[in-house]
Amino acid sequence: MLNYSLFDTDLGRCGLVWGEHGIVGFQLPEGSDDRTIGRLRKCFPEAVESALDTAVRPVADRVASLLAGTTDDLTDVDLDLTGLPDFDRRVYAVTRAIAPGHTLTYGEVAAAIGSPGAAQAVGQALGRNPIPVLVPCHRVLAADGAVGGFSAAGGTVTKRALLAAEHTPGFGEPTLF
Repeated sequence: MLNYSLFDTDLGRCGLVWGEHGIVGFQLPEGSDDRTIGRLRKCFPEAVESALDTAVRPVADRVASLLAGTTDDLTDVDLDLTGLPDFDRRVYAVTRAIAPGHTLTYGEVAAAIGSPGAAQAVGQALGRNPIPVLVPCHRVLAADGAVGGFSAAGGTVTKRALLAAEHTPGFGEPTLF
């Protein structure tokens, strides 16, 4: 059985989906609770609305703190990636290891999983990421340092906001050069 709940963050109300073996989904704000729930339920139609229980409430609190600018890599949070393709799970493992405030390129992630030249496939896997922020796909950039794509509501504006919240150099506060 899967459960979901919305919770408040500095970016808006986010959604968290969990089951018996960990977090299976995360939804960034879509502009309204109805739209956020709609997108969440499109990905997890069997999930039922529930209160954040004692096991999941700390995860929501930590995500909210991260989005408010507190450094937290969230790597100790249990995720359930059951049923996802092996390639995607390998991409997510490398992506999850990127510390807040740091980035890799799609090509660097491809090389790290032993598939040099698979940068486009890495981008596609990240576009399917069911657990953004906990699998921080926003920390992966294009080879030229450009932001690249982002499939959440707001697209690259949201990606830039996430990077700024994590104090990533070049995002948010102006630099001297």
